[in-house]
Amino acid sequence: MARGEGEGQYSNASLLHQSAECESVSKISKCEPKGHLSVCSKLCYAIGGAPYQITGCALGFFLQIYLLDVALLDPFYASIILFVGRAWDAITDPTVGFLVSRSPWTRFGRMMPWIALSTPFAVVCYFLIWYVPPIDQGKVIWYLLFYCLFQTLQTCFHVPYSALTMFISSEQKERDSATAYRMTVEVLGTVIGTGIQGQIVGLATAPCIPVGEDLNSTSQVFGLEVNISQPQISLDDTRQAYMIASGVICAIYVLCAITLFCGVKEQKDSSSVRTEPMSFFQGIRLVMGNGPYAKLVMGFLFTSLAFMLLEGNFALFCCYTLGFRDHFQNVLLVVMLSATLTIPFWQWFLTRFGKKTAVFVGTTSVMPFMITMVLLESNLIVTYVISFAAGVSIAAAFLLPWSMLPDVVDDFKVQNPSSQGHEAIFYSFYVFFTKFASGVSLGISTLSLDFAGYVTRGCTQPAEVDITLKVLVSAAPIFLIIIGLIIFVTYPINEKKRQSNRKLLKELLRDQRQNELDSETDSIETDRSVV
Repeated sequence: MARGEGEGQYSNASLLHQSAECESVSKISKCEPKGHLSVCSKLCYAIGGAPYQITGCALGFFLQIYLLDVALLDPFYASIILFVGRAWDAITDPTVGFLVSRSPWTRFGRMMPWIALSTPFAVVCYFLIWYVPPIDQGKVIWYLLFYCLFQTLQTCFHVPYSALTMFISSEQKERDSATAYRMTVEVLGTVIGTGIQGQIVGLATAPCIPVGEDLNSTSQVFGLEVNISQPQISLDDTRQAYMIASGVICAIYVLCAITLFCGVKEQKDSSSVRTEPMSFFQGIRLVMGNGPYAKLVMGFLFTSLAFMLLEGNFALFCCYTLGFRDHFQNVLLVVMLSATLTIPFWQWFLTRFGKKTAVFVGTTSVMPFMITMVLLESNLIVTYVISFAAGVSIAAAFLLPWSMLPDVVDDFKVQNPSSQGHEAIFYSFYVFFTKFASGVSLGISTLSLDFAGYVTRGCTQPAEVDITLKVLVSAAPIFLIIIGLIIFVTYPINEKKRQSNRKLLKELLRDQRQNELDSETDSIETDRSVV
Protein backbone atom coordinates (compact mmCIF):
# COMPACT_ATOMS: atom_id res chain seq x y z
CA MET A 1 0.00 0.00 0.00
CA ALA A 2 2.92 2.37 0.79
CA ARG A 3 4.94 1.58 -2.32
CA GLY A 4 5.69 4.39 -4.80
CA GLU A 5 3.66 4.85 -7.95
CA GLY A 6 6.67 4.17 -10.23
CA GLU A 7 7.49 0.91 -8.46
CA GLY A 8 3.87 -0.16 -8.68
CA GLN A 9 3.78 0.51 -12.42
CA TYR A 10 7.01 -1.45 -12.92
CA SER A 11 5.67 -4.38 -10.86
CA ASN A 12 2.39 -4.49 -12.78
CA ALA A 13 4.19 -4.31 -16.12
CA SER A 14 6.54 -7.12 -15.09
CA LEU A 15 3.65 -9.33 -14.02
CA LEU A 16 1.80 -8.60 -17.23
CA HIS A 17 4.93 -9.38 -19.27
CA GLN A 18 5.51 -12.67 -17.43
CA SER A 19 1.88 -13.72 -17.80
CA ALA A 20 1.77 -12.93 -21.52
CA GLU A 21 5.10 -14.65 -22.09
CA CYS A 22 3.95 -17.69 -20.14
CA GLU A 23 0.90 -18.14 -22.39
CA SER A 24 2.57 -17.25 -25.67
CA VAL A 25 5.51 -19.64 -25.32
CA SER A 26 3.37 -22.76 -24.90
CA LYS A 27 -0.20 -23.59 -24.02
CA ILE A 28 0.97 -26.63 -22.11
CA SER A 29 3.64 -24.84 -20.14
CA LYS A 30 4.09 -25.43 -16.44
CA CYS A 31 3.21 -21.78 -15.87
CA GLU A 32 -0.42 -23.01 -15.44
CA PRO A 33 -0.15 -25.57 -12.61
CA LYS A 34 -3.70 -24.94 -11.44
CA GLY A 35 -5.12 -26.53 -14.58
CA HIS A 36 -4.50 -30.06 -13.31
CA LEU A 37 -7.20 -31.69 -11.16
CA SER A 38 -6.49 -34.50 -8.74
CA VAL A 39 -8.69 -37.59 -8.62
CA CYS A 40 -9.92 -36.41 -5.21
CA SER A 41 -11.04 -33.07 -6.67
CA LYS A 42 -12.83 -34.79 -9.54
CA LEU A 43 -14.62 -37.13 -7.14
CA CYS A 44 -15.66 -34.25 -4.88
CA TYR A 45 -16.96 -32.37 -7.91
CA ALA A 46 -18.84 -35.44 -9.17
CA ILE A 47 -20.45 -36.09 -5.79
CA GLY A 48 -21.99 -32.63 -5.99
CA GLY A 49 -24.19 -33.83 -8.87
CA ALA A 50 -25.80 -36.63 -6.86
CA PRO A 51 -28.47 -34.58 -4.96
CA TYR A 52 -30.17 -33.45 -8.17
CA GLN A 53 -30.57 -37.02 -9.45
CA ILE A 54 -31.45 -38.58 -6.07
CA THR A 55 -34.25 -36.12 -5.31
CA GLY A 56 -35.38 -36.06 -8.95
CA CYS A 57 -35.84 -39.83 -9.07
CA ALA A 58 -37.64 -39.96 -5.73
CA LEU A 59 -40.04 -37.21 -6.81
CA GLY A 60 -40.48 -38.56 -10.33
CA PHE A 61 -41.42 -42.08 -9.31
CA PHE A 62 -43.17 -41.57 -5.97
CA LEU A 63 -44.67 -38.07 -5.66
CA GLN A 64 -47.79 -38.84 -7.67
CA ILE A 65 -48.72 -41.99 -5.74
CA TYR A 66 -47.79 -40.21 -2.48
CA LEU A 67 -50.14 -37.30 -3.13
CA LEU A 68 -52.98 -39.63 -4.11
CA ASP A 69 -52.72 -42.52 -1.66
CA VAL A 70 -50.81 -41.11 1.32
CA ALA A 71 -51.64 -37.40 1.45
CA LEU A 72 -55.16 -38.34 0.22
CA LEU A 73 -55.47 -35.47 -2.23
CA ASP A 74 -58.08 -35.41 -4.95
CA PRO A 75 -56.48 -36.31 -8.34
CA PHE A 76 -57.53 -32.92 -9.75
CA TYR A 77 -55.56 -31.03 -7.08
CA ALA A 78 -52.64 -33.46 -7.37
CA SER A 79 -52.48 -32.72 -11.10
CA ILE A 80 -52.35 -28.98 -10.38
CA ILE A 81 -49.47 -29.44 -7.91
CA LEU A 82 -47.48 -31.62 -10.32
CA PHE A 83 -48.00 -29.36 -13.32
CA VAL A 84 -47.41 -26.02 -11.58
CA GLY A 85 -44.37 -27.38 -9.72
CA ARG A 86 -42.67 -28.63 -12.89
CA ALA A 87 -43.64 -25.56 -14.93
CA TRP A 88 -42.28 -23.30 -12.18
CA ASP A 89 -39.09 -25.36 -12.13
CA ALA A 90 -38.72 -24.80 -15.87
CA ILE A 91 -39.09 -21.02 -15.50
CA THR A 92 -36.56 -20.79 -12.67
CA ASP A 93 -33.71 -22.28 -14.74
CA PRO A 94 -33.11 -19.32 -17.10
CA THR A 95 -34.00 -16.90 -14.28
CA VAL A 96 -31.41 -18.28 -11.88
CA GLY A 97 -28.90 -18.54 -14.72
CA PHE A 98 -29.48 -14.84 -15.41
CA LEU A 99 -28.86 -13.96 -11.74
CA VAL A 100 -25.83 -16.23 -11.35
CA SER A 101 -24.15 -14.67 -14.40
CA ARG A 102 -24.40 -11.28 -12.68
CA SER A 103 -23.15 -12.42 -9.28
CA PRO A 104 -19.98 -10.76 -7.95
CA TRP A 105 -16.85 -12.74 -7.24
CA THR A 106 -16.30 -13.61 -3.54
CA ARG A 107 -13.44 -15.27 -1.70
CA PHE A 108 -15.34 -18.55 -2.08
CA GLY A 109 -15.93 -17.95 -5.79
CA ARG A 110 -19.01 -16.95 -7.77
CA MET A 111 -20.83 -20.32 -7.87
CA MET A 112 -20.02 -21.75 -4.45
CA PRO A 113 -22.01 -19.21 -2.40
CA TRP A 114 -25.16 -20.12 -4.34
CA ILE A 115 -24.57 -23.82 -3.65
CA ALA A 116 -23.79 -23.32 0.04
CA LEU A 117 -26.62 -20.91 0.83
CA SER A 118 -29.35 -22.80 -1.04
CA THR A 119 -28.60 -26.23 0.48
CA PRO A 120 -30.05 -25.85 4.03
CA PHE A 121 -33.27 -24.26 2.77
CA ALA A 122 -33.59 -26.85 -0.02
CA VAL A 123 -33.38 -29.83 2.33
CA VAL A 124 -35.98 -28.31 4.69
CA CYS A 125 -38.41 -27.77 1.81
CA TYR A 126 -37.74 -31.28 0.44
CA PHE A 127 -38.49 -32.82 3.84
CA LEU A 128 -41.73 -30.85 4.18
CA ILE A 129 -42.92 -32.10 0.78
CA TRP A 130 -43.13 -35.59 2.32
CA TYR A 131 -44.86 -34.41 5.51
CA VAL A 132 -48.65 -34.60 5.74
CA PRO A 133 -49.84 -31.47 7.62
CA PRO A 134 -52.62 -31.96 10.20
CA ILE A 135 -55.01 -29.80 8.18
CA ASP A 136 -57.48 -30.71 5.46
CA GLN A 137 -58.25 -27.38 3.80
CA GLY A 138 -54.70 -26.14 3.32
CA LYS A 139 -53.01 -29.30 2.02
CA VAL A 140 -53.00 -28.20 -1.60
CA ILE A 141 -51.38 -24.86 -0.75
CA TRP A 142 -48.88 -26.65 1.52
CA TYR A 143 -47.63 -29.05 -1.14
CA LEU A 144 -47.73 -26.48 -3.93
CA LEU A 145 -45.74 -23.99 -1.84
CA PHE A 146 -43.00 -26.35 -0.69
CA TYR A 147 -42.77 -28.16 -4.02
CA CYS A 148 -42.22 -24.86 -5.86
CA LEU A 149 -39.83 -23.60 -3.17
CA PHE A 150 -37.78 -26.78 -3.36
CA GLN A 151 -37.62 -26.63 -7.15
CA THR A 152 -36.41 -23.02 -6.93
CA LEU A 153 -33.78 -23.77 -4.30
CA GLN A 154 -32.60 -26.87 -6.11
CA THR A 155 -32.20 -24.77 -9.25
CA CYS A 156 -30.09 -22.34 -7.19
CA PHE A 157 -27.89 -25.36 -6.44
CA HIS A 158 -27.82 -27.13 -9.79
CA VAL A 159 -27.42 -24.22 -12.23
CA PRO A 160 -24.27 -22.89 -10.50
CA TYR A 161 -23.04 -26.47 -10.11
CA SER A 162 -23.43 -27.11 -13.84
CA ALA A 163 -21.63 -23.85 -14.64
CA LEU A 164 -18.88 -24.74 -12.16
CA THR A 165 -17.42 -27.06 -14.80
CA MET A 166 -15.94 -24.02 -16.52
CA PHE A 167 -14.27 -22.83 -13.30
CA ILE A 168 -12.67 -25.95 -11.84
CA SER A 169 -9.83 -26.03 -14.38
CA SER A 170 -8.45 -24.04 -17.27
CA GLU A 171 -7.73 -27.22 -19.27
CA GLN A 172 -10.46 -28.73 -21.44
CA LYS A 173 -9.09 -32.24 -20.93
CA GLU A 174 -9.47 -31.94 -17.16
CA ARG A 175 -12.99 -30.56 -17.52
CA ASP A 176 -13.98 -33.48 -19.74
CA SER A 177 -12.53 -35.94 -17.25
CA ALA A 178 -14.39 -34.30 -14.35
CA THR A 179 -17.61 -34.41 -16.40
CA ALA A 180 -17.14 -38.15 -16.95
CA TYR A 181 -16.83 -38.62 -13.17
CA ARG A 182 -19.93 -36.51 -12.71
CA MET A 183 -22.06 -38.52 -15.16
CA THR A 184 -21.06 -41.75 -13.42
CA VAL A 185 -22.06 -40.44 -9.99
CA GLU A 186 -25.31 -38.93 -11.32
CA VAL A 187 -26.37 -42.25 -12.83
CA LEU A 188 -25.61 -43.95 -9.50
CA GLY A 189 -27.68 -41.20 -7.87
CA THR A 190 -30.77 -42.34 -9.78
CA VAL A 191 -30.31 -45.83 -8.33
CA ILE A 192 -29.74 -44.46 -4.83
CA GLY A 193 -32.82 -42.25 -4.99
CA THR A 194 -35.06 -45.03 -6.27
CA GLY A 195 -33.58 -47.56 -3.85
CA ILE A 196 -33.77 -45.48 -0.67
CA GLN A 197 -37.25 -44.14 -1.29
CA GLY A 198 -38.64 -47.42 -2.60
CA GLN A 199 -37.15 -49.81 -0.09
CA ILE A 200 -38.00 -47.74 3.00
CA VAL A 201 -41.53 -46.99 1.82
CA GLY A 202 -41.97 -50.60 0.71
CA LEU A 203 -41.53 -51.77 4.29
CA ALA A 204 -44.69 -49.88 5.29
CA THR A 205 -47.12 -50.15 2.40
CA ALA A 206 -50.36 -48.32 3.12
CA PRO A 207 -53.34 -50.61 3.65
CA CYS A 208 -55.87 -50.35 0.87
CA ILE A 209 -59.61 -49.89 1.32
CA PRO A 210 -61.92 -52.55 -0.17
CA VAL A 211 -64.49 -50.99 -2.48
CA GLY A 212 -67.60 -52.18 -4.32
CA GLU A 213 -68.23 -55.31 -6.33
CA ASP A 214 -68.21 -53.43 -9.62
CA LEU A 215 -64.41 -53.50 -9.73
CA ASN A 216 -62.44 -56.08 -11.68
CA SER A 217 -61.91 -59.33 -9.87
CA THR A 218 -58.21 -59.76 -10.56
CA SER A 219 -57.23 -56.52 -8.87
CA GLN A 220 -59.62 -57.27 -6.00
CA VAL A 221 -57.84 -60.54 -5.24
CA PHE A 222 -54.52 -58.74 -4.99
CA GLY A 223 -56.08 -56.06 -2.82
CA LEU A 224 -57.49 -58.62 -0.40
CA GLU A 225 -54.08 -60.30 -0.18
CA VAL A 226 -52.54 -57.00 0.85
CA ASN A 227 -55.10 -56.49 3.60
CA ILE A 228 -54.69 -60.00 4.93
CA SER A 229 -50.88 -60.09 4.82
CA GLN A 230 -50.30 -56.65 6.38
CA PRO A 231 -53.18 -55.83 8.74
CA GLN A 232 -50.84 -54.28 11.29
CA ILE A 233 -49.59 -51.42 9.08
CA SER A 234 -51.54 -48.18 9.33
CA LEU A 235 -51.58 -45.13 7.11
CA ASP A 236 -49.61 -43.26 9.78
CA ASP A 237 -46.86 -45.89 9.48
CA THR A 238 -46.69 -45.29 5.73
CA ARG A 239 -46.52 -41.53 6.24
CA GLN A 240 -43.71 -42.00 8.75
CA ALA A 241 -41.84 -44.22 6.26
CA TYR A 242 -41.98 -41.46 3.65
CA MET A 243 -40.61 -38.99 6.20
CA ILE A 244 -37.77 -41.36 7.17
CA ALA A 245 -36.87 -41.82 3.49
CA SER A 246 -36.89 -38.07 2.92
CA GLY A 247 -34.74 -37.57 6.04
CA VAL A 248 -32.13 -40.01 4.73
CA ILE A 249 -32.11 -38.28 1.32
CA CYS A 250 -31.80 -34.87 3.00
CA ALA A 251 -28.77 -36.10 4.96
CA ILE A 252 -27.15 -37.35 1.73
CA TYR A 253 -27.95 -34.00 0.06
CA VAL A 254 -26.15 -32.08 2.82
CA LEU A 255 -23.14 -34.44 2.83
CA CYS A 256 -22.77 -34.12 -0.94
CA ALA A 257 -22.95 -30.32 -0.74
CA ILE A 258 -20.31 -30.22 2.03
CA THR A 259 -18.05 -32.55 0.02
CA LEU A 260 -18.38 -30.32 -3.03
CA PHE A 261 -17.78 -27.10 -1.09
CA CYS A 262 -14.74 -28.41 0.79
CA GLY A 263 -13.20 -30.54 -1.95
CA VAL A 264 -13.41 -28.25 -4.99
CA LYS A 265 -11.70 -24.90 -5.42
CA GLU A 266 -13.38 -22.56 -7.85
CA GLN A 267 -10.93 -20.71 -10.09
CA LYS A 268 -11.53 -17.15 -11.16
CA ASP A 269 -12.25 -16.69 -14.84
CA SER A 270 -9.19 -15.03 -16.35
CA SER A 271 -10.76 -14.41 -19.75
CA SER A 272 -10.84 -10.77 -20.76
CA VAL A 273 -13.44 -11.37 -23.47
CA ARG A 274 -17.01 -11.40 -22.27
CA THR A 275 -20.16 -11.56 -24.34
CA GLU A 276 -23.17 -9.44 -23.46
CA PRO A 277 -25.82 -11.64 -21.76
CA MET A 278 -29.04 -12.07 -23.72
CA SER A 279 -32.57 -11.62 -22.47
CA PHE A 280 -34.94 -14.57 -22.19
CA PHE A 281 -36.77 -13.83 -25.45
CA GLN A 282 -33.56 -13.02 -27.33
CA GLY A 283 -32.30 -16.44 -26.26
CA ILE A 284 -35.45 -18.14 -27.56
CA ARG A 285 -35.07 -16.42 -30.94
CA LEU A 286 -31.43 -17.40 -31.15
CA VAL A 287 -31.82 -21.10 -30.31
CA MET A 288 -35.12 -21.80 -32.04
CA GLY A 289 -33.90 -19.98 -35.14
CA ASN A 290 -31.22 -22.64 -35.46
CA GLY A 291 -32.73 -25.47 -37.55
CA PRO A 292 -30.71 -28.45 -36.22
CA TYR A 293 -31.25 -27.34 -32.61
CA ALA A 294 -35.00 -26.88 -33.09
CA LYS A 295 -35.33 -30.36 -34.65
CA LEU A 296 -33.20 -31.95 -31.95
CA VAL A 297 -35.16 -30.33 -29.13
CA MET A 298 -38.55 -31.12 -30.67
CA GLY A 299 -37.54 -34.72 -31.30
CA PHE A 300 -36.31 -35.24 -27.75
CA LEU A 301 -39.30 -33.30 -26.43
CA PHE A 302 -41.66 -36.00 -27.70
CA THR A 303 -39.45 -38.95 -26.75
CA SER A 304 -38.82 -37.43 -23.29
CA LEU A 305 -42.56 -36.95 -22.84
CA ALA A 306 -43.00 -40.65 -23.59
CA PHE A 307 -40.52 -41.74 -20.91
CA MET A 308 -41.86 -39.18 -18.43
CA LEU A 309 -45.36 -40.60 -18.82
CA LEU A 310 -43.95 -44.06 -18.19
CA GLU A 311 -41.94 -42.89 -15.18
CA GLY A 312 -44.75 -40.90 -13.58
CA ASN A 313 -47.44 -43.59 -13.88
CA PHE A 314 -45.46 -46.82 -13.60
CA ALA A 315 -45.84 -47.10 -9.81
CA LEU A 316 -49.65 -46.81 -10.07
CA PHE A 317 -49.66 -49.23 -13.00
CA CYS A 318 -47.72 -51.82 -10.95
CA CYS A 319 -49.96 -51.38 -7.92
CA TYR A 320 -53.39 -51.45 -9.54
CA THR A 321 -53.26 -52.81 -13.08
CA LEU A 322 -50.66 -55.52 -12.44
CA GLY A 323 -51.58 -55.98 -8.79
CA PHE A 324 -48.01 -55.90 -7.45
CA ARG A 325 -48.69 -53.54 -4.58
CA ASP A 326 -45.94 -55.10 -2.44
CA HIS A 327 -43.36 -55.30 -5.22
CA PHE A 328 -43.58 -52.04 -7.18
CA GLN A 329 -40.56 -50.50 -5.41
CA ASN A 330 -38.42 -53.48 -6.43
CA VAL A 331 -39.64 -53.24 -10.02
CA LEU A 332 -38.64 -49.57 -10.13
CA LEU A 333 -35.22 -50.43 -8.71
CA VAL A 334 -34.69 -53.00 -11.48
CA VAL A 335 -35.51 -50.31 -14.07
CA MET A 336 -32.89 -47.91 -12.73
CA LEU A 337 -30.25 -50.61 -12.17
CA SER A 338 -30.70 -51.71 -15.76
CA ALA A 339 -30.32 -48.11 -16.96
CA THR A 340 -27.13 -47.70 -14.92
CA LEU A 341 -25.53 -50.91 -16.17
CA THR A 342 -26.29 -50.28 -19.84
CA ILE A 343 -25.07 -46.68 -20.18
CA PRO A 344 -21.54 -47.91 -21.11
CA PHE A 345 -23.13 -50.07 -23.81
CA TRP A 346 -24.92 -47.08 -25.35
CA GLN A 347 -21.73 -45.03 -25.15
CA TRP A 348 -19.99 -47.73 -27.18
CA PHE A 349 -22.96 -48.06 -29.54
CA LEU A 350 -23.16 -44.37 -30.46
CA THR A 351 -19.39 -44.30 -30.97
CA ARG A 352 -19.50 -47.36 -33.20
CA PHE A 353 -22.70 -46.77 -35.20
CA GLY A 354 -23.38 -43.05 -34.80
CA LYS A 355 -25.64 -40.98 -32.58
CA LYS A 356 -28.59 -40.75 -34.94
CA THR A 357 -28.68 -44.54 -35.31
CA ALA A 358 -28.48 -44.87 -31.53
CA VAL A 359 -31.56 -42.65 -31.19
CA PHE A 360 -33.66 -44.89 -33.43
CA VAL A 361 -32.43 -48.16 -31.91
CA GLY A 362 -32.55 -46.94 -28.30
CA THR A 363 -36.03 -45.43 -28.35
CA THR A 364 -37.72 -48.12 -30.46
CA SER A 365 -36.29 -51.00 -28.40
CA VAL A 366 -38.71 -50.26 -25.57
CA MET A 367 -41.86 -50.32 -27.73
CA PRO A 368 -42.33 -54.13 -27.97
CA PHE A 369 -42.01 -54.41 -24.20
CA MET A 370 -44.55 -51.61 -23.64
CA ILE A 371 -47.03 -53.52 -25.77
CA THR A 372 -46.25 -56.84 -24.06
CA MET A 373 -46.66 -55.28 -20.63
CA VAL A 374 -50.33 -54.40 -21.18
CA LEU A 375 -51.37 -57.38 -23.31
CA LEU A 376 -50.00 -60.30 -21.30
CA GLU A 377 -51.62 -61.52 -18.12
CA SER A 378 -50.09 -60.21 -14.90
CA ASN A 379 -46.91 -62.11 -14.05
CA LEU A 380 -44.22 -60.91 -11.66
CA ILE A 381 -41.25 -62.54 -13.43
CA VAL A 382 -42.36 -61.21 -16.82
CA THR A 383 -42.73 -57.77 -15.25
CA TYR A 384 -39.15 -57.86 -13.97
CA VAL A 385 -37.89 -58.87 -17.43
CA ILE A 386 -39.88 -56.08 -19.09
CA SER A 387 -38.63 -53.59 -16.48
CA PHE A 388 -35.03 -54.53 -17.20
CA ALA A 389 -35.61 -54.08 -20.94
CA ALA A 390 -37.29 -50.70 -20.31
CA GLY A 391 -34.24 -49.62 -18.30
CA VAL A 392 -32.00 -50.34 -21.29
CA SER A 393 -34.01 -47.90 -23.39
CA ILE A 394 -34.19 -45.35 -20.57
CA ALA A 395 -30.38 -45.37 -20.45
CA ALA A 396 -30.32 -44.31 -24.11
CA ALA A 397 -32.86 -41.57 -23.42
CA PHE A 398 -30.72 -40.36 -20.50
CA LEU A 399 -27.43 -40.29 -22.40
CA LEU A 400 -28.22 -39.30 -25.99
CA PRO A 401 -29.57 -35.72 -25.53
CA TRP A 402 -26.46 -34.63 -23.63
CA SER A 403 -24.27 -36.38 -26.19
CA MET A 404 -25.96 -34.72 -29.20
CA LEU A 405 -26.35 -31.17 -27.87
CA PRO A 406 -22.62 -30.38 -28.28
CA ASP A 407 -22.92 -31.34 -31.96
CA VAL A 408 -25.66 -28.75 -32.44
CA VAL A 409 -23.61 -26.10 -30.63
CA ASP A 410 -20.60 -26.92 -32.81
CA ASP A 411 -22.76 -26.59 -35.93
CA PHE A 412 -23.97 -23.19 -34.71
CA LYS A 413 -20.38 -22.06 -34.15
CA VAL A 414 -19.43 -23.11 -37.67
CA GLN A 415 -22.41 -21.29 -39.17
CA ASN A 416 -21.94 -18.22 -36.95
CA PRO A 417 -18.19 -17.77 -36.32
CA SER A 418 -18.70 -14.18 -35.17
CA SER A 419 -21.33 -15.09 -32.57
CA GLN A 420 -19.67 -17.16 -29.85
CA GLY A 421 -20.14 -17.88 -26.16
CA HIS A 422 -23.80 -18.92 -26.27
CA GLU A 423 -23.37 -22.53 -25.10
CA ALA A 424 -25.24 -21.92 -21.86
CA ILE A 425 -28.28 -20.64 -23.76
CA PHE A 426 -28.58 -23.83 -25.80
CA TYR A 427 -28.31 -26.04 -22.72
CA SER A 428 -30.57 -23.98 -20.45
CA PHE A 429 -33.38 -23.79 -23.00
CA TYR A 430 -33.22 -27.53 -23.62
CA VAL A 431 -33.66 -28.04 -19.87
CA PHE A 432 -36.45 -25.45 -19.86
CA PHE A 433 -38.42 -27.23 -22.61
CA THR A 434 -37.99 -30.71 -21.13
CA LYS A 435 -39.00 -29.61 -17.62
CA PHE A 436 -42.04 -27.80 -18.93
CA ALA A 437 -43.00 -30.90 -20.92
CA SER A 438 -42.56 -32.97 -17.77
CA GLY A 439 -45.04 -30.75 -15.94
CA VAL A 440 -47.55 -31.07 -18.78
CA SER A 441 -47.22 -34.87 -18.88
CA LEU A 442 -47.65 -35.29 -15.11
CA GLY A 443 -50.53 -32.84 -14.94
CA ILE A 444 -52.45 -34.36 -17.84
CA SER A 445 -51.89 -37.95 -16.69
CA THR A 446 -53.07 -37.26 -13.13
CA LEU A 447 -56.04 -35.27 -14.41
CA SER A 448 -57.00 -38.13 -16.73
CA LEU A 449 -57.03 -40.49 -13.73
CA ASP A 450 -59.44 -38.10 -12.03
CA PHE A 451 -61.78 -38.17 -15.02
CA ALA A 452 -61.54 -41.97 -15.07
CA GLY A 453 -62.79 -42.14 -11.48
CA TYR A 454 -59.61 -42.94 -9.52
CA VAL A 455 -60.40 -44.19 -5.99
CA THR A 456 -57.90 -42.97 -3.39
CA ARG A 457 -56.33 -45.90 -1.48
CA GLY A 458 -58.73 -48.32 -3.10
CA CYS A 459 -57.72 -51.97 -3.19
CA THR A 460 -59.13 -51.98 -6.69
CA GLN A 461 -59.90 -49.32 -9.28
CA PRO A 462 -62.70 -48.92 -11.82
CA ALA A 463 -62.14 -50.49 -15.23
CA GLU A 464 -61.79 -47.00 -16.70
CA VAL A 465 -58.76 -46.32 -14.47
CA ASP A 466 -57.23 -49.63 -15.53
CA ILE A 467 -57.61 -48.67 -19.19
CA THR A 468 -56.28 -45.15 -18.53
CA LEU A 469 -53.14 -46.50 -16.85
CA LYS A 470 -52.52 -48.86 -19.77
CA VAL A 471 -52.82 -45.94 -22.18
CA LEU A 472 -50.47 -43.78 -20.08
CA VAL A 473 -47.69 -46.40 -19.88
CA SER A 474 -48.07 -47.95 -23.33
CA ALA A 475 -50.22 -46.43 -26.08
CA ALA A 476 -49.48 -42.75 -25.36
CA PRO A 477 -45.68 -43.20 -24.98
CA ILE A 478 -45.50 -45.27 -28.18
CA PHE A 479 -47.43 -42.58 -30.08
CA LEU A 480 -45.09 -39.86 -28.75
CA ILE A 481 -41.98 -41.91 -29.61
CA ILE A 482 -43.20 -42.33 -33.19
CA ILE A 483 -43.71 -38.56 -33.55
CA GLY A 484 -40.25 -37.92 -32.12
CA LEU A 485 -38.62 -40.38 -34.52
CA ILE A 486 -40.39 -38.78 -37.50
CA ILE A 487 -38.84 -35.46 -36.47
CA PHE A 488 -35.43 -37.11 -36.10
CA VAL A 489 -35.62 -38.31 -39.72
CA THR A 490 -35.19 -34.65 -40.73
CA TYR A 491 -32.33 -34.03 -38.23
CA PRO A 492 -29.44 -32.94 -40.51
CA ILE A 493 -26.35 -33.69 -38.40
CA ASN A 494 -25.13 -37.19 -39.20
CA GLU A 495 -21.65 -38.60 -38.56
CA LYS A 496 -20.26 -37.16 -41.80
CA LYS A 497 -21.59 -33.69 -40.98
CA ARG A 498 -20.33 -33.96 -37.40
CA GLN A 499 -16.79 -34.84 -38.48
CA SER A 500 -16.82 -32.00 -41.03
CA ASN A 501 -17.88 -29.52 -38.32
CA ARG A 502 -15.10 -30.73 -36.02
CA LYS A 503 -12.50 -30.15 -38.73
CA LEU A 504 -13.85 -26.67 -39.47
CA LEU A 505 -13.89 -25.79 -35.76
CA LYS A 506 -10.28 -26.87 -35.36
CA GLU A 507 -9.30 -24.60 -38.23
CA LEU A 508 -11.34 -21.75 -36.73
CA LEU A 509 -9.75 -22.30 -33.31
CA ARG A 510 -6.28 -22.39 -34.84
CA ASP A 511 -6.91 -19.06 -36.56
CA GLN A 512 -8.22 -17.55 -33.33
CA ARG A 513 -5.17 -18.73 -31.38
CA GLN A 514 -2.87 -17.30 -34.01
CA ASN A 515 -4.66 -13.95 -33.72
CA GLU A 516 -4.35 -14.12 -29.93
CA LEU A 517 -0.63 -14.85 -30.15
CA ASP A 518 -0.15 -11.95 -32.54
CA SER A 519 -2.09 -9.71 -30.17
CA GLU A 520 -0.06 -10.92 -27.17
CA THR A 521 3.19 -10.30 -29.02
CA ASP A 522 2.12 -6.73 -29.78
CA SER A 523 1.11 -6.29 -26.14
CA ILE A 524 4.49 -7.56 -24.90
CA GLU A 525 6.32 -5.17 -27.19
CA THR A 526 4.15 -2.31 -25.92
CA ASP A 527 4.80 -3.27 -22.27
CA ARG A 528 8.56 -3.41 -22.88
CA SER A 529 8.53 0.05 -24.39
CA VAL A 530 6.55 1.35 -21.37
CA VAL A 531 8.93 -0.26 -18.88
